[in-house]
Amino acid sequence: MVLGTSSGAGKSLMTAALCRVLRRHGEQPLPFKGQNMSNNAWVDGGGGEMAYSQALQAWAAGLEPHCSMNPVLLKPQGDSTSEVIHLGRSVGTARAEHYYRDWFRPGWAAIREGLDALQTSHPGGRLVLEGAGSPVEVNLQARDLTNLRLAQFLRARCLLVADIERGGVFAQLVGTLQLLTPVQRPLIRGLLINRFRGRRELFDAGRTWLQDHTGVPVLGVMPWLDELFPPEDSLDLLERRGSKGRAELEIAVLRLPSLSNFSDLDPLEAEPSLQLRWIRPGEELGQPDAVILPGSKQTLRDLAALQDHGWGERLAAYVSSGGHLFGLCGGLQMLGRQLGDPRGLEGEAIRGGGAEQAGLGLLPLRTVYGASKALRQRHCPALWPPGSPLELRGFELHRGHTELLGGGLAGDGSESAAATAPLAAEAGLGWWRPIGERGGSVAGTYLHGVFDSGAWRRRWLNQLRQRRGLPLLSEHQSDHAQQRDALLDRLADAFEAHVNLAPLLPP
Repeated sequence: MVLGTSSGAGKSLMTAALCRVLRRHGEQPLPFKGQNMSNNAWVDGGGGEMAYSQALQAWAAGLEPHCSMNPVLLKPQGDSTSEVIHLGRSVGTARAEHYYRDWFRPGWAAIREGLDALQTSHPGGRLVLEGAGSPVEVNLQARDLTNLRLAQFLRARCLLVADIERGGVFAQLVGTLQLLTPVQRPLIRGLLINRFRGRRELFDAGRTWLQDHTGVPVLGVMPWLDELFPPEDSLDLLERRGSKGRAELEIAVLRLPSLSNFSDLDPLEAEPSLQLRWIRPGEELGQPDAVILPGSKQTLRDLAALQDHGWGERLAAYVSSGGHLFGLCGGLQMLGRQLGDPRGLEGEAIRGGGAEQAGLGLLPLRTVYGASKALRQRHCPALWPPGSPLELRGFELHRGHTELLGGGLAGDGSESAAATAPLAAEAGLGWWRPIGERGGSVAGTYLHGVFDSGAWRRRWLNQLRQRRGLPLLSEHQSDHAQQRDALLDRLADAFEAHVNLAPLLPP
């Protein structure tokens, strides 16, 4: 089990590295995180919802992601409430103050069921567990679901990770070990220093002191890796402020208050000729080559935040002057004219007390939220951008049914609807329309992972490059899955070079 001294210590990536290394050594690692709190989700082949970080670990282990790897997922939705997902299905909403009272027993049952399903489907595999946050939050330990309770239940050998980049690494490790009970302390078989900059020998004295003072060996010092790994949560996006010297295009991404599924943008982050600039609703837009309106866990709340800062007018002016605007999932819904939430499922009252809330009005769409979720993987031909047919792959993960106002693509008396065309061959996956005389456009899709397709991503980028008079990029580009796999290999190379796994593995 990989534990951390805090959130963001690097548990998720160290677990992924461990999975890839064990796979190289002929084992079948089984990644598992009993409970995760994240709005960055994945949908497995059976339509089960799970955290993206466990999907990443599954790919590192050479497995298809399955919701049994993350049986409890909490999706924060504001006001100290979270949607509760058990074994891939939404089972209700929990308030923070009542969570352990109402959801502890069902959560533990889901964790046990997930463990059984994972081990039954892969007999002989080795569980590689990831903890959550810190394992020694003393006010929560009695009801801990996913750290030491699970470690004790499975007699796991634990690796404790601390992030030296954030400072205070000695206090992190010593304090965590001091707060463990005498029963828990022997579970910790080794310490790992993560994100060390400079020559490792500069930490030799610190390594010796830690081992002498705690009696626990330091199994490795992982270097700072100059790679763009997927962020573990949305807070890590704040650290992505570097600039690319070779960037020829700039794309602005609106950092919504309830941002979700930000891993959709990883393939764009990996494009060497492209710079992403994350901006908050109150910041200046500037003159980017495109603007992306990403997914949202609280679409109506985030829409209200955009409207409070005048973004409806700003985005309309941007596309009228020739800009390109693209919405993903909740971003697509916000681009429409009307959003209805008759059951209050989005958690935010409709402004003015009416049945519907006005959208940004840039696509002739109406969305109504219902009780059921769309949870499925999809693949179909793309109809936009124009050119030879390209295959799109991804998944749907949303509430709400969206329809084109007027009931058709043309001939309905609505100029905006007549100019609006489907983005994909399968109905309801997305729409686009040209705007103004300067070549602007507005488009959106429900398809998470749309940028993973290398050929489609390059065709979309080439629209922007053509407008700037830049040479076009080749569409013969591998999908992001291959880039991601190569990145996991480089992570595992560093892990093998700098970490001694022997104390974690039984003889």
